Amino acid sequence: MNLIFLGPPGAGKGTQAKKLITKYGIPQISTGDIFRAAVKAGTEMGLKAKEYMDKGLLVPDEIVVGIVAERLKENDCNGGFLLDGFPRTIPQADALGKVLADMGRKVDHVICLEVPDSELMQRLTGRRVCRKCGAEFHMIFKKTAKEGVCDLCGGEIYQRSDDNEESISKRLSEFHRQTKPLIDYYRERGLLRPVEGLGDFEAIFGRIVAALG
Repeated sequence: MNLIFLGPPGAGKGTQAKKLITKYGIPQISTGDIFRAAVKAGTEMGLKAKEYMDKGLLVPDEIVVGIVAERLKENDCNGGFLLDGFPRTIPQADALGKVLADMGRKVDHVICLEVPDSELMQRLTGRRVCRKCGAEFHMIFKKTAKEGVCDLCGGEIYQRSDDNEESISKRLSEFHRQTKPLIDYYRERGLLRPVEGLGDFEAIFGRIVAALG
C-alpha cells in the first residue's frame, strides 16, 4: 500500500504514522530523514543536495524528487510506503506520479487528518518538553505527576519558544496556504481520504484504517 500522509502541526500525525507502519509493515519515509541519509551516504543526489545546502540555498525540486526516488527503490519499499512531508507542492506531486509510473506503481491513498485550528491551538500551546530527555507532555491531555518535573527522568519541563499563539497561528496559516492546493489536487484524482482527527487516538486510527478500506 502506497500512502501519503497530510495533516497540520498538532494533528497527531506522528502517533498515527507509527501505528500505520506497524499495521501495514511499510516504512515511514520522511524527507528530512532521507535528505540527511543521502548526504551522509554520499549518493549522487545527496551530493547535489549538499552543494545547495552548503550555500544556504533551497534544494531544487528535481533533486528533492531524485532523493525520494532513490529511497523508494530500496527493498523495504517493495510492499509499500508511507510518505510524510512530501510532496509539498503540485509540481512535486506531478513529479512523484511520474517517478512511480516509471516504477510501475502509483499512490493508492492520501490520508488527510482534519482538526479545527482552535483545537490545534489548544494542543500546541499546552505542549511541554523535558529539557533533559526530550519527553513530551501536555498541560491538559498528558500532565506530569509533579508540576514542572518530568515523570521519566526528573528533568525540568518547559514550553518551547515557538509554542505560543502568534507562532502557531503563522505555522497553521502557512500549512493551509501550502497544503490546500495539494488537497484539491488529490481530491480531483479520487485519492483523498479525509479523516476526522478529534477524539481518542485509537478511535482516530480506526477511522484511518476504515478510510483505507
